[in-house]
This record gives sequence, C-alpha cells and structure tokens, in this order.
Amino acid sequence: MPGILYLIPNTLGHSEAGSSQPLAAVIPFEVQALTARLDYFIAENAKTTRAFLKLVAAVQPLAKPLQEIHIAELNVNTASAALPALLAPILSGQDAGLISEAGVPAVADPGANLVRLAHAHGIQVRPLVGPSSLLLAVMSSGLNGQSFAFNGYLPTDAEQRSKRIKTLELRSRQEQQTQLFIETPYRNSAFLEALASNCQANTLICVATDLTLPSETIKTQTAAKWKTALAAGNHPDFHKKPTVFLFLAQ
Repeated sequence: MPGILYLIPNTLGHSEAGSSQPLAAVIPFEVQALTARLDYFIAENAKTTRAFLKLVAAVQPLAKPLQEIHIAELNVNTASAALPALLAPILSGQDAGLISEAGVPAVADPGANLVRLAHAHGIQVRPLVGPSSLLLAVMSSGLNGQSFAFNGYLPTDAEQRSKRIKTLELRSRQEQQTQLFIETPYRNSAFLEALASNCQANTLICVATDLTLPSETIKTQTAAKWKTALAAGNHPDFHKKPTVFLFLAQ
C-alpha cells in the first residue's frame, strides 16, 4: 500500500531571534508533530528545509538525526522524467513530506507537478495548514476576496509588462476581480512603479511585504497616490523583501 504525500507549509521567512518557539505563531503544533515523524522529504531547497526541521526539532524530536533524514530536491530545474523516482519511496509504502522554500507547497511552486503525478498513481495527498502569502495578502488588502486571480510574474520587458498590466486591469474592472502578482524581490520598486504608471488613477493597489514577520507592512491606496509618493522618493521598505502586489480596478 502506498504511503501518504503530506504537503507541509514552511514559514514565510525568518523571524527575529529571541522567541523560544519561533514556529508557534504560523505552524500549528499538530503539523510540527507530523513533520517530525517523517524521514523523507521532497524539498524545493534542501538547505532551507534543514533549517525548518531544526526549528521543528526544538519542539518535537525528529524521527531520525537530521543528517540521516533523506531530503530530495525538486525545483524549477528538475526534469519531468525525474519525478517518478521521487515518488518511488512513497509507492513502496513510505510517507513523505513535500515542502516549499517558503509558504505552502504546490502554489506558485514546482511541487504542483509532483502532486498531479501522485494523484495519477493513486497516492493519498494530504495538505496541512500553514501560511500562504497570497491568501494573507488578499485578506489584508481590503480588495475583493470573492473573486481574485494569481498571475505570478509579469514580463520583465517594460513594453510587454505594460500591455499585460493594462489587459489585467481591464479584466479587473469588468469582473471586479482582484489581481495578484509576485516579483523577484530586488525588482520590487520597478514593479510598483510600473503598476502605478500603467493603472488608472483610481485603481486600488496593495503592497504586502514580509507577511507574518515582525517587519510586515501592508498598504492599500490608489495608483494616483502611489505615483505621487514614488515621485517624491517615498518608496515602501521592500527592497529585497518578499512582497505580494494586488490591484482592483474601480
């Protein structure tokens, strides 16, 4: 009988030192306990997974010493042909945990292909509770939480990005649908400038940075106000920080 593929949420970043239980606010105790009993993980990044397991071990003893736990990597460079080998231990009866570098796995994450293959092989998939930056951003934005779409990364070419923003803004206006985006953190300023410049003046734009962390900031205002602030040099404190961008056209 196959094992179970658990989808294990990771933190959205490292909190400041000083907390005796740094996971307690974002990862339920039961999720930590289940994670601790696994000895096979499929991870977007082995290094960050080991760091996460060290935090779990501070509360729950691990099934094996950390250096003996098997961590196989699955990232954007993993070929589709390599996926069956990652599932092989599960098909043989071993439980496994799929874990992203940050947040929930299989959402804006290469793990989705493995989950699809697991379903095709009749493997039970169990998602566990934890932080999702996308849902947290929608919750806190004040924008439409009844209808929203995640668009991932937009083109880096300025002309293509401008066209895409305007297309999505029209859709947002017609359907009253909130549009979500992420960007490589060092490009946050350029991306916000593109949104403020290409959106209509009254379109609401939200910038949500470092969600769940002590440095968390969330701000929603019109494109016109963002444009004025940026022209005055008042950029959000989001350089090289994970940020979710949202807009809703009025």
